[in-house]
Amino acid sequence: MSYTALYRKYRPDTFAGVIGQEHIVKTLKNQMKTDRVSHAYLFCGTRGTGKTSTAKIFAKAINCEHPIEGEPCGECSPCKAVEEGRSVNVIEIDAASNNSVDNIREIREEVKYPPTEGKYKVYIIDEVHMLSQGAFNALLKTLEEPPAHVIFILATTDPQKVPVTILSRCQRFDFRRITSDDIVNTIMGYLEKENVEADEEAVRYISHIADGSMRDSLSILDQCLSFFYGERITLEKVIDITGAVDTTVFFETAECLFKKDAKGLMDIVENVVMQGRDVKQFVSEIINHLRNLLVAISVKDPSNILDMSKENISKLKNQSGNTSAEELIYLIKSFSNLSSEMKYSDNERILLEVMFIKLCSPSAEKSYDGILARLNAIERAVKNGITISATVEKPSSAEKKPIKKKEKPKAESDDFKKLKDMWLDFCENFNMPLRGMLLKSELRQKEAETVYISCEKEFEVNIIKNSLQMISDLISEKTGKQFDLDVISESEYRQWHRLTYGEDESMSDDDDWASLITTTIPDAEIF
Repeated sequence: MSYTALYRKYRPDTFAGVIGQEHIVKTLKNQMKTDRVSHAYLFCGTRGTGKTSTAKIFAKAINCEHPIEGEPCGECSPCKAVEEGRSVNVIEIDAASNNSVDNIREIREEVKYPPTEGKYKVYIIDEVHMLSQGAFNALLKTLEEPPAHVIFILATTDPQKVPVTILSRCQRFDFRRITSDDIVNTIMGYLEKENVEADEEAVRYISHIADGSMRDSLSILDQCLSFFYGERITLEKVIDITGAVDTTVFFETAECLFKKDAKGLMDIVENVVMQGRDVKQFVSEIINHLRNLLVAISVKDPSNILDMSKENISKLKNQSGNTSAEELIYLIKSFSNLSSEMKYSDNERILLEVMFIKLCSPSAEKSYDGILARLNAIERAVKNGITISATVEKPSSAEKKPIKKKEKPKAESDDFKKLKDMWLDFCENFNMPLRGMLLKSELRQKEAETVYISCEKEFEVNIIKNSLQMISDLISEKTGKQFDLDVISESEYRQWHRLTYGEDESMSDDDDWASLITTTIPDAEIF
């Protein structure tokens, strides 16, 4: 007999076997008990949460000759026909490959005929959002006034794409992501039946990767069982087979970030790449680890929120003592922006390395959040007894130069700050390659009335100039403000800044940084 995949072997055939969807199961069983079955249902939810399985169980239950408290008996002829996939009264349709008007017209003709056995003819249309607009229109009338013997069950992972006219004619059930505890308990039970030994932390990591999907969890487990046949399933083996990164790496990464250890971070990137790991997934896991640290700092008992072992939660609490909520929020924002940039780049490693160096170099980051995060780090150092003052050798009188007082640039306007905050999301409104150029650009303000899009390369300036009116109109539409918009090269902007203020912008920002430190920590000496 051929091998059956675990997710098919353990697919539930009764409502009792449906995991994590008690709110839906109870409603459907009560409808059958009270004879209040609707003519159309919409099952929504992410992949692997039981939409199609629940639809088949429901179809079996409403045609069952001897139902038991709303559950199908599994012994009568209609039940066996559904289980064996030979029932002519339960028709399963894949809307992804049968999405035309003609396919729906065939259904409209078929619904006229009563079921051959049982009370209902059930149509299960999977991924219904893939139907064409014409197909939805053809389905509309039948869905509104179907024959008494017909029930439609529409399943979708993207209900936003289903027309409102269809939604309003269905009873909607939202399938929740299955909790990690439910997945772990269920899989441990299956492993016992399969006579396979596994560490709980390995199974918990599988549930973490599956992101609330039971089917994905069983598929990953199946892969592990095939590769490590006859062996105990450990966390290291799961990490190896899935191409993920060991969780200890994220603790090391965070520690290097807090210590500003650029060399350590470069070594971590090298190891991740040499192991063939996905850099984008690595960044996503860094964000998740920083979020866990933020929860550990902000919540008294994080074990109720964090889906982790007690050992890892203890390690999180210890590491969270080396940072602050402000610094973590800043780091999460930085890596989230990096993750967005990686979608449009083939050089993920370079982008990650640049970000690490930027976060380890105080002079490389000029944003207010970045300065605030570094100030918090200095404050912690002072509280821990580390002094920042030092004896500085004074220059000789011959070396002394008069300090020229420079007029600082005017503060950015509130409207301009709002535009900068929404710039990344705003760029998503354009197609490539314009979107990529805008994402790499910087917004500058030379005068209060004018906003400049600053680009590194001259050809990007020319391309953006051709679309300037369209960009300006969309900015006005999104912000409700009218900006005088122009494009400038980065070298031209630097030259203007140097001529206007007698220094490069980076030097001016360092002066602001020094001023901010001495204001916050009066005893500190900057050298």
